[in-house]
Amino acid sequence: MKEKLSQFHTAILIYMIQTGVYVFSIAQIEAQYFGTNGWLVVIPISILVCLNIYLMYWVYRLGKGQSIFEILEKSIPKFILVPFYLAFSMVWALIGCLVAKEYVLIFQMFAFPTTDPMVFKIAIDVLAFMLLTKGLYNISKASTVYFWCTIWMSLLLIYYSGEFRFERLTPYIFQDSYNMTEGFFHIYLAFMGYELCLLFFPYTDKKTKLFRAVIYGHLIRTVSYVLLGFVSFGVIGSDMLKVMLFPLLDLLAYIKLPFMERIENLFYGFFLFTTIITLVLYFWAAGESTQRVFPKIKINVHYFFIILFALLISYIPTVLNTIREWILYLGYIQIGFAYIVPVILIILLLWQRRKKAA
Repeated sequence: MKEKLSQFHTAILIYMIQTGVYVFSIAQIEAQYFGTNGWLVVIPISILVCLNIYLMYWVYRLGKGQSIFEILEKSIPKFILVPFYLAFSMVWALIGCLVAKEYVLIFQMFAFPTTDPMVFKIAIDVLAFMLLTKGLYNISKASTVYFWCTIWMSLLLIYYSGEFRFERLTPYIFQDSYNMTEGFFHIYLAFMGYELCLLFFPYTDKKTKLFRAVIYGHLIRTVSYVLLGFVSFGVIGSDMLKVMLFPLLDLLAYIKLPFMERIENLFYGFFLFTTIITLVLYFWAAGESTQRVFPKIKINVHYFFIILFALLISYIPTVLNTIREWILYLGYIQIGFAYIVPVILIILLLWQRRKKAA
């Protein structure tokens, strides 16, 4: 009998998946698209995410914990589903791969400008493969260890209390905003990753209280974003934030220690833990999908070819702007999946229930 996810591990896992590379630039995105006090936009978007999670809860409740693949295959012939499974797998593999590539490019830019970024990328992929072979339960335990390795950095925000000025926040809300619709999607993408909870159903039981855990993880991420935005706008100001590339790294660079230079590089290294969990979970999701297409092939072989495919694709984008564009386009698909798939599953479950009753 496989061990089931615990509520605590699941909450941490959701928080870690949501902590991607957007954390470095979210304050700049808030300032650029929403202007003054742009950090406030995180709150309504977070509520929207909660409503989407509630939609997914009904899939779990109506399906009584059935796998989403089983629900689909009970009503739709498998040969119709195969292209969708492969498409889901490709999108998840590419998202994981691009998140890791963006992390590597930023790391190279700040710490090792003359080193080939693909060397770091291959090293991260090897770590990801090793973690994937341990299964979801052990990944969740590893993510909890990584969580404690990184969450303490939130306390660094106290360091800026001397530089914080309420007048930098200004009394205006969303003044000097620009293309708020596009900005909405950028901020929404910073929360993505929670939709993978749809794949957790077979790995949970009643004790997990899956959706309570998902909400807890999401709320930790929301509070973290709100605090980061509040401090960034109060210390740097919206006008300065607009021209910064990675405000979080600039804030970290402000910290000075008498015995160490460029301490921000050390802090940045800790974000490797959150990036690996994000990468691993998207590769894991891709493996869950391809396994429905090729069930006789061992799961580790699936992971190997998914990582190899993603690695080869990651050679194509070589600059940050291109990677961000790709992530944005894939993110639109991701958001569509998060809303459309639960609706389809609920309709199928209601239809199956009616058919059974008849």
